[in-house]
Amino acid sequence: MKDIKIGFIGLGGRGYSLMRWVVLEQGEQVTAVCDAYEDRTKAGADAVEEAGQERPAEHLDYHDVIKDENVNTIIIATAWESHVEIALAAMYAGKAVAMEVGGAYTVKDCYDLVEAYEKTGTPFMFLENCCFGRREMMVLNMVRKGVFGEVVHCAGGYQHDLRDEISFGKENRHYRLRNYLSRNCENYPTHDLGPIAKVLDINHGNRMLTLTSTASKAAGLRDFIRENKPDDEFLKGQTFAQGDIVTTVIKCARGETICLTLDTTLPRYYSRNFTVRGTKGMYEEATDSIFLDRKEDRDHDFDWREKCINNAEQYTEAYDHPVWKKYIEEGVKGGHDGMDWLEFEIFFKSLREDAPMPVDVYDAASWMVITALSEMSVARGGAVVDIPDFTGGKWNMM
Repeated sequence: MKDIKIGFIGLGGRGYSLMRWVVLEQGEQVTAVCDAYEDRTKAGADAVEEAGQERPAEHLDYHDVIKDENVNTIIIATAWESHVEIALAAMYAGKAVAMEVGGAYTVKDCYDLVEAYEKTGTPFMFLENCCFGRREMMVLNMVRKGVFGEVVHCAGGYQHDLRDEISFGKENRHYRLRNYLSRNCENYPTHDLGPIAKVLDINHGNRMLTLTSTASKAAGLRDFIRENKPDDEFLKGQTFAQGDIVTTVIKCARGETICLTLDTTLPRYYSRNFTVRGTKGMYEEATDSIFLDRKEDRDHDFDWREKCINNAEQYTEAYDHPVWKKYIEEGVKGGHDGMDWLEFEIFFKSLREDAPMPVDVYDAASWMVITALSEMSVARGGAVVDIPDFTGGKWNMM
């Protein structure tokens, strides 16, 4: 595709910032904007004009964007519930799709995405920006080079205090509130799972087989609302379905295990807890530490905390991913430490060159389905649930 014309659907906080500070800053043409709220749509159109482009078409209904003949690429940054619905409509209309992250509501959603792609061949990229993080890509490079030996276990988490965002969801028109009221699951798995899936070759020689999920009780939001929104009679009377901590354990075909943790409704520092454990060493994001298996370091007198905590930067010269080395030379731009900029730059490049997307529809289905399956497992007291193979048996050949 040479002439990219973007219809941007979803202009809340995340969508607006991506369009304004990444897509438009990269010089891409936005020909239509859409949100269910008129003020957001207007703000989006204003931003396009401020970037020096012709004012885009403004829509409140995403169907109108997809029908627009002046749009050939759809970027979806709406509420979780509508991601798949919009992506399917766009793909069947022949529009290229970049879809923001979130968990699936049903297993069928994931099968439907794959079916649409296989029937239409429409370009599709899942916007999991953490796969493009500098440290995640460095660790992936180290794994590929055998630095950690044979990888045995990975862990990750979406560990982010979102009590303000959720509790004030009505005021801020944010979708998380209704989800936390009605669902109990690993509702946001892809930030932690995406980089792990790349490390473990998921869908490319390996796949996830089963999972089991367990949720704690829900108490964090209840206490937070009592103390911080004492006049909100509606929320004070609600019982939240979403457990404060959800732990999901996944078994892979090659024997590795993955542990995911959702932790968003208790006080804590931010962390994705990206951890890789191998026979020759480990990486831990929480302390930005690398520990390698050297005889002298196994000595009881070895001070691991003094020698290793925050030492990962020492390995960047030797192991920084080639993509990031080039990126740093050119100048890092965009939000989330440059991850957003890099993922969109690669998306547009792949689109123009008709190249495979680095995070494709099979990745999206495999990672998003964890939410729907975790909900089943939690409801059944932590029962083991099978994870579908969305590649149709091609995971060992892709």
